[in-house]
Amino acid sequence: MSIKEYFSSLFKGITSLLKGLQVTGKEFVTPKLTYQYPENRDTLEIPERFRATMKLKYDSEGYHKCIACGLCQMNCPNGTITIESKMVEMPDGKKKKKLEKYMYDLGSCTFCMLCVSSCATKAIEFDNDFEQAVFTREKLVKQLNYLPEKEKPAPAAPKAEEIAKKATPEDKKQEN
Repeated sequence: MSIKEYFSSLFKGITSLLKGLQVTGKEFVTPKLTYQYPENRDTLEIPERFRATMKLKYDSEGYHKCIACGLCQMNCPNGTITIESKMVEMPDGKKKKKLEKYMYDLGSCTFCMLCVSSCATKAIEFDNDFEQAVFTREKLVKQLNYLPEKEKPAPAAPKAEEIAKKATPEDKKQEN
């Protein structure tokens, strides 16, 4: 190694050290922002778009919008969502798929929001409740349809007046 190369590398080392000290010095004099987290829960501002945990949307009557189509389960890259459904016969005789269990594993979720954006009925959303610390991973697996599903009321039986209006003239002759 020549003397020129030696002093060149020494100069590069010193300039690199000074740049590092400059960054450290700037950080040393900037004002610090410290949140007193457990004490300021009431005043803590969480951004609106923060994704913490997923939840099903329920209406005021206690029904959720999920139709158990399975799109969110198919689009989840980690297999975080598991949907169990069953076929139920409706009062009008048609069969319909009904949600049995909607399981969500918060521990393996990457919060990519592919499930929410692919939901056809907009039945799921991310909440910003970030306090999810637990001691075991099993407690991170949650059933999202925790409210018991109410049975929708059966259609009312037609009144006698409506039946009489719908009756054909031939039916009326047979009655006489």
